[in-house]
Amino acid sequence: GLLSVIQKLKGSPEQELRIVLLGLDNAGKTTLLKRLASEEISTITPTQGFNIKSVHSHGFKLNVWDIGGQRSIRPYWKKYLGSTDLLIYVIDSADQKRFEETGQELAELTEDESLTGVPLLVFANKQDLVTAAPAAEIAEGLSLHTYRDREWQIQACSALSGEGVQDGMNWISSQIMNRKK
Repeated sequence: GLLSVIQKLKGSPEQELRIVLLGLDNAGKTTLLKRLASEEISTITPTQGFNIKSVHSHGFKLNVWDIGGQRSIRPYWKKYLGSTDLLIYVIDSADQKRFEETGQELAELTEDESLTGVPLLVFANKQDLVTAAPAAEIAEGLSLHTYRDREWQIQACSALSGEGVQDGMNWISSQIMNRKK
């Protein structure tokens, strides 16, 4: 049909990937997702449950699952991990009181067998705030250097201004390309 003709003209069908977007409540996950989808970010409310958005980037369709980070929702995160191609974990870089808590949640997530070998992108969000810890300090605190079973990257960003977000997306695209080889 027409779709197959268009796909032949285009080269190949768009590849779809499943990305799970997690982090504690108020880390900026939904703002980041709306930024990726080029949507208005002036009014954002806490996610009750989850949001799903399809974002087109570098010739790929990224189906991004943004799951709420409230303590009462976190036990359900693992139910969404099956068939995940990439995990994005968002940290509020200015909320240093919760670094230990967010580190424990991330460590527990990465131990889940559904995520074995799944690349991890950590967005050190809210870098626009003066109290934000630098990404390198957060990476050290999270012991990211001990993650030997997967590719990982920490990216300083501000979901609000968009700074650093595209750099993270470029890393995702390089991971996709490496996996295709």
